[in-house]
Amino acid sequence: MESDTIQTPEGDLVIRFVGHSSLIFFWAGKNIHADPVSLEADYARLPKADVILITHGHGDHMDVNAVNIIKIPATKIVGNDEVGSQIPGTLVMKNGEERVVEGLKIEAVPAYNLKHMRAPGKPFHPKGVGNGYVVTLGGLRVYIAGDTENIPEMRRLQNIDIAFLPMNLPYTMTPEMAADAAQMFHPKVLYPYHQGETDTAKLLALMKDHKDIDVRIRTMK
Repeated sequence: MESDTIQTPEGDLVIRFVGHSSLIFFWAGKNIHADPVSLEADYARLPKADVILITHGHGDHMDVNAVNIIKIPATKIVGNDEVGSQIPGTLVMKNGEERVVEGLKIEAVPAYNLKHMRAPGKPFHPKGVGNGYVVTLGGLRVYIAGDTENIPEMRRLQNIDIAFLPMNLPYTMTPEMAADAAQMFHPKVLYPYHQGETDTAKLLALMKDHKDIDVRIRTMK
């Protein structure tokens, strides 16, 4: 697995790119897993979780087996209503809510489709169901978008240092949508993730004139 280390005044933040939408953040002695899914890795070989963030209930984001492997009695699991209905003890957050979990400020933000539909009038991800999360780690604001398009609520995001934006058709964003989203809130570092077969070079080309945003491509199919 690839990993990046980002220096902060309070120590290093290490990001491990597990695959698809699955990530691990190592911060201040804590292991924070996002959307752990067994198809992406052997979770028995990965660190146990202090915090698990799950954006919504689709199988490529919520895997009860993976959660059971990495959780310990003290693990805090954060999710939406779908997650809470399947994983006992989940701290359920709705869009717009904030919590402090294990000393981490976590903000739940909207994640939904405007254009891409399962059937007419039925978006792959309806408004008000899934979460994105903004997590503050050592003064850095990290945005894990979940499954979403370039929705207008992104204009309200402020001071985002690191953003993970999904780019997997037909479920989330085209490269053009991801570029538009990034220009709404100007993260310092942008990682496309949940890529599927999307050509990430298209995003790089679209963002080449936006020198204030460092677009980093990692293996996240």
